[in-house]
Amino acid sequence: MSSFTGVSVADGNNQSICETSAVDASGDSGYHLFMVKAYSRIKDLLSMGECVASGSFTIGGHDWLIEYYPNGDNPHCAGFISLFLTLLDTDVDVDGDVEKAVEAKFSFSLIDQVEKQMPMYVRGTSETRSFSGSAPTWGNGRFVRTDALERSADLRSDCFTIRCDVVVCNTKDDDAGGNEALPSGIQQDFSSLLQNKVGSDVTFQVGDETFAAHRCVLAARSTVFMAQLFGPMKEGTASSSVIHIKDMEAKVFKALLSFVYTDSFPEMYEEIMEENAMSEAAEEQGQEVEEVEDETGLQWLLDLLVAADRYDLQRLKFICEKQLSQRIGVSLVASVLALAEQHHCHGLKAACLKFIQAQSPSRLQTVMATDGWDHVYTTYPSLVNEFIAKLIASTQK
Repeated sequence: MSSFTGVSVADGNNQSICETSAVDASGDSGYHLFMVKAYSRIKDLLSMGECVASGSFTIGGHDWLIEYYPNGDNPHCAGFISLFLTLLDTDVDVDGDVEKAVEAKFSFSLIDQVEKQMPMYVRGTSETRSFSGSAPTWGNGRFVRTDALERSADLRSDCFTIRCDVVVCNTKDDDAGGNEALPSGIQQDFSSLLQNKVGSDVTFQVGDETFAAHRCVLAARSTVFMAQLFGPMKEGTASSSVIHIKDMEAKVFKALLSFVYTDSFPEMYEEIMEENAMSEAAEEQGQEVEEVEDETGLQWLLDLLVAADRYDLQRLKFICEKQLSQRIGVSLVASVLALAEQHHCHGLKAACLKFIQAQSPSRLQTVMATDGWDHVYTTYPSLVNEFIAKLIASTQK
């Protein structure tokens, strides 16, 4: 069970000083809360590359801290909040030449209420990272866009809270024969089961790629897979049968399977960004680069949301909704709005309408000139009427 290790509060009204109330916690897994008060003032006080650090907290017998960069930690992360986890007690062996690395997994999430501590937007890693003297810090330079946070419900009264979860996979006393229980490895076990294909009894053909999986795992996680594999929709009984998936890209189905087996959001957004690395010409275009990157990731999230709805994976659908709400841009907001209406995503729909409503007249014209807006206008006229009503109401305030 994950242990609570305390709260750090960065207060912009107090010169961004961070005060920490640490809690003594045992175990190899734990979480720390980082509260940002007077967010706007902290953002104005600190330049790109400047951060507020939490006080230290202990997990797995090691001391850690969180670094919060309100304007990004480097120019490539401009317009984003950057978050990093740092190991404080790095050391070397008795000979002084070989570092003792600490293997750990971590994630950052926004939570809607400190009391409930319900993760609403998660960015982290399912891979184990090696923290050492030469690499004491790991994190996410593009945790969330600042403009997306500022128009979201996560920022309340100019405050928001970050939760950092850490699981230490090795401790200083690994060979001491202690009695403390090891952290659960079920997520990694199921991920390995998917990767090594041992015992797989069903194959999916998606485009030019095939995916081997396990009927019982799929059926346990999805009512649609249950019906498709064991119920009225059953497609063949032979273990060698191949099920063809149409109207879906292989990378989207791969992400869907990853979630089915691990119950965690697939780390494919970053992979897509790497696959679409910026060319030298694009690097010189500054802000335009950000828009191209966001469109690529946004389309992948849209496709994954549709897939999640298709297979009745409500938790994955919710996570996609939340991440899409944080990444809405002018070029695709109309398409996102249409999809939200089609798949009954009420929170995403509200976020889209709020985003469009907040645009300047010139940017609003840009939105209305997109193909997505034409689709909304012809297919969902009630949405247009709803938007006009909200626009009129806002001008009368």
